[in-house]
Amino acid sequence: MSQRSYYEADARERIDGLLDAGSFNEYYGPRRRTISPHLAQLDVPGAFDDGIVVGEGTLRGLPVLVAAQQGAFMGGGVGEVHGAKLTGLLQRALSTRPRAVLLLLDSGGVRLHEANAGLIAISEIMRAVLAARAEGIPVLALVGSGNGAFGGMGIVARCCTAVLMSEEGRLSLSGPEVIETVRGVEEFDSRDRALVWRVTGGKHRYLIGEATQLVADRMDDFADAAAQRVRDFVPDADPLDALDQAQQALQARVDAYGDCRDGLQIWARQGIADPERLPLLDTPTFLDAVAARRLP
Repeated sequence: MSQRSYYEADARERIDGLLDAGSFNEYYGPRRRTISPHLAQLDVPGAFDDGIVVGEGTLRGLPVLVAAQQGAFMGGGVGEVHGAKLTGLLQRALSTRPRAVLLLLDSGGVRLHEANAGLIAISEIMRAVLAARAEGIPVLALVGSGNGAFGGMGIVARCCTAVLMSEEGRLSLSGPEVIETVRGVEEFDSRDRALVWRVTGGKHRYLIGEATQLVADRMDDFADAAAQRVRDFVPDADPLDALDQAQQALQARVDAYGDCRDGLQIWARQGIADPERLPLLDTPTFLDAVAARRLP
């Protein structure tokens, strides 16, 4: 059993730690040397896999397709080639019919170096995720990395069937530094790391229903949770209705917590006693403490 940290691993180590030993077969790997043409034009160093690893393998015996973003390369930013590999993987699911597609997200969003191409890629990825879901193929987002899932990839995560997060993971649309730059430090102090995790971290996202499941920062915990989700998966009777329900849940959260400025206020409003203690609890203790109070 692997007790390795998911957070500390890179893209290939995460795939190796999650999938069954020797089962991974990479598509369009670094030997193809397909480097972003946009970065080269700007004299920016590229990567032979353009910061994403895609392929197939088995997860606890279940055939899956998997994509892992390499956060160490340009913050896991999405560009034209990076996005095309991810979109292509999701489209392949329609013909190969795996039990699931796993997205191991580690991205700050779209690369500024190729913003237009990256934004188009995000829209194509979103469409491919929803197309897979419409065909009854679950798409799971795993978020427990250093960069988390921000910007366009934050939107992609919330388009997925389920989001599995660790406490160390972060999920949001705009990053703390972006919010501070646009709205000022009074709105959001990006240097307040405790505040950042209370607003974007895995525990908070779980408490407000945006993370389907919270797991400990271990490879096996992520692998076991993902495999169980795949085994228990029941296709949506109406995918559009499922999206409508998600939108209604979002509106309900805005109505309930729209005036709150800190996760602590939201947790207290949920009826959690001593909410300031929650960040100090390990994952099993945290789940025990909030199980009876988590909102639907």
